[in-house]
Amino acid sequence: MSELSSPKPPHITVMLAGGADPASRELLTSELDQRTVIETSLANVLEFTPAERTIVVVAAGDEAVRSLIDPAVTVVEQPEPHGTGHAVLAARDAITAMAHQISDTSRNAAAALVLVTYADTPLVRSQTYRGLLTRHMLKGAGLSLLTAFIDNPDDSYGRIERTRDGDVSAIIEAPDRSPAQQEIHEVNVGAYVATPDLLLNTLDDAAAVGEYRLTELARRVIAAGHKTTTYQIYDTDEVQGINTDEELGRAADIVVKRLFMPKKNTDTSIVFGTGGWRAIIGEGFTLANVRKLSQAIANEVARQGGEADGVVIGGDRRFLSHQAAIAAAEVFAGNNIKVTLLPDDVPTPLVTFAAPYLGAAYGIIVTSSHNPPEWNGIKVFRRDGSLPLDDETDRYQDEANALDIDDVITLDIELARAAGVVTGRNLTSPYLDAIEEIIDVEAVRGKDLRVVVDPMYGTSQLTLGTVLSDMRVQAEFIHGAHNPLFGGVAPAPDLQRLGTLMEMISSSPGRYDLGMATDGDSDRIGIVDEHGNYVSTNELLLVLYWYLHEVRGERGGVVRNLATTHLLDRLAKHFGEEARECKVGFKHVIAGMEEIGAVLGGESSGGLTIRGWLLGKDGIFACALVAEMLARTGKTMSRLLLDIYEVTGKLTALDMSVPATPDMRVEVPRRLRAEPLTHIGDYPVTHVSHLDGTKLYLENDNWALLRFSGTEPALRMFVEADTDDKARELLDWLQSFVVA
Repeated sequence: MSELSSPKPPHITVMLAGGADPASRELLTSELDQRTVIETSLANVLEFTPAERTIVVVAAGDEAVRSLIDPAVTVVEQPEPHGTGHAVLAARDAITAMAHQISDTSRNAAAALVLVTYADTPLVRSQTYRGLLTRHMLKGAGLSLLTAFIDNPDDSYGRIERTRDGDVSAIIEAPDRSPAQQEIHEVNVGAYVATPDLLLNTLDDAAAVGEYRLTELARRVIAAGHKTTTYQIYDTDEVQGINTDEELGRAADIVVKRLFMPKKNTDTSIVFGTGGWRAIIGEGFTLANVRKLSQAIANEVARQGGEADGVVIGGDRRFLSHQAAIAAAEVFAGNNIKVTLLPDDVPTPLVTFAAPYLGAAYGIIVTSSHNPPEWNGIKVFRRDGSLPLDDETDRYQDEANALDIDDVITLDIELARAAGVVTGRNLTSPYLDAIEEIIDVEAVRGKDLRVVVDPMYGTSQLTLGTVLSDMRVQAEFIHGAHNPLFGGVAPAPDLQRLGTLMEMISSSPGRYDLGMATDGDSDRIGIVDEHGNYVSTNELLLVLYWYLHEVRGERGGVVRNLATTHLLDRLAKHFGEEARECKVGFKHVIAGMEEIGAVLGGESSGGLTIRGWLLGKDGIFACALVAEMLARTGKTMSRLLLDIYEVTGKLTALDMSVPATPDMRVEVPRRLRAEPLTHIGDYPVTHVSHLDGTKLYLENDNWALLRFSGTEPALRMFVEADTDDKARELLDWLQSFVVA
């Protein structure tokens, strides 16, 4: 094996937690980010060092610190507090034993490395330590140091002196610095990498002359002519050590600041959320992951004996959707499972329809729905068209993530087509026929409705355009081209993204009866009234429930997710029907509808369906239903809303999102569960639910919800209140709670 391709030498980490005095040791047991300082520092180390190769050096008899250390970590005592170099020497036996074990078990001829770090620097990230170890190996150094440039470093930091060529020539401590050296801004952070022999032998030589500082290691290694290299920290917050209460406070502030800093998720595992698996193209979303997930689902088909039933596969207009659909088809074909491959780009509801229509074991569509353009993903539907529940998707993702790419069985698409195991079929006509069996097309004809439709560069233009044409609705389409960038925005039909549609209608009074929009994969709806005002999905659900119950005569309750308006509950009560609240995710809406026989199910984010239609949301069907409602009632959307409010009263709903980091997903729920949530400002909380996020119920159908998105890295905040001012007050309270 060449030097460039050789594996990295394994390393041992030694963490110094002896402290200079009782006060500094007590600080190690102080709380920082819901853990102690020592626990935080050790957790960072254990992200890249196995516990069995980690050593913590503590002061003699320090049971307080020892009790906080992972039992799998080796703990040694420093008998006397002679200095940091002496502390490393106290770990000699443990270092030597681990190095011998590595030598015995590793095929790598290179010696093990030792990383020495401090317990009182808990803000140094694990990636920084990895960078230091990697730099040491790549440079073939004898010693490597962690450094940082600080504008005004205090005297406790040793200064890094360099030659004209940039090599480290010395670490200058405060007593030894000249005025010129005092102006050096590069400092020694206090983490070192060396081989066990060089580390221990050099410290032995220093101890022999009464020198026990670890910084003496660098001076002697440099003097002996060993190559010394550095790895620079760019985020100087990492340098914040904790030696005083004041420094502990500054560290706590840094932890809070980090909590709200967006982090890139570089985890390439397949993870299902509330609406399938979604990931950024090129990171999590790769053709390799598409194939592994397809193999996991193919395995499930085989276990169920559903090979002959086959699967139906389609893709939307996003980057790689076509290629991913073919890659998935090749995997199912390779597993002797028949595939119906839908041509071109198709709406998600068409695949939802196709699974039960064809009797397929699964329906699969490559889409990331309303996510930004750089995302893609896969939605999976069961043979009845419903989304699989969490226990099923957990099985798919766990099996897929456990597979190697060599475990994936494929058959080239051309061979699969020639063999007839993959066949193409256009199901647009059966899908539209099914819609028109439920929608009263004749009631709309002759009403001369004029609408503007914004498919947001997505997949609804053909299908929705055909339905509207059959109804004799005069429809003008905008943003209908195939544009995988979606005009540079996320294709979500909400108030912020339908400005062009609203402007077209408001600037042409009396010309249009309605504006319609669908999201990127056409399963969500957006509506603009005849004046160009955005109609929220909360309002649309309210009007549709009234229409279905009172005009169509369809009796039954309503199901909404917990982020959707409670005005539906008021209307259901008025009708003498049941209203059911469920978790976010349309699969939960469908389950709730089946439980109570509901006539309508929906969510405030734009998804809805009715009893007798698909077991999934459908923006195309929803648009057709709205057109039918306007035609049969003879009323405008704004008039319908005013009439409904005479029955239910009004509530103001507001929402916002902030980027969510992995740390926030732990910290925010912990605080919500820990604090007694009895009031939001002056308003008493009647009860609290942790069903999905945390929802605070107030009097008179007012509420506030904090919930992490299952489809995007975001924290959602929702409120609903009697007045605009109260809704703003509740939302402000949620914001202040999150950032407190």
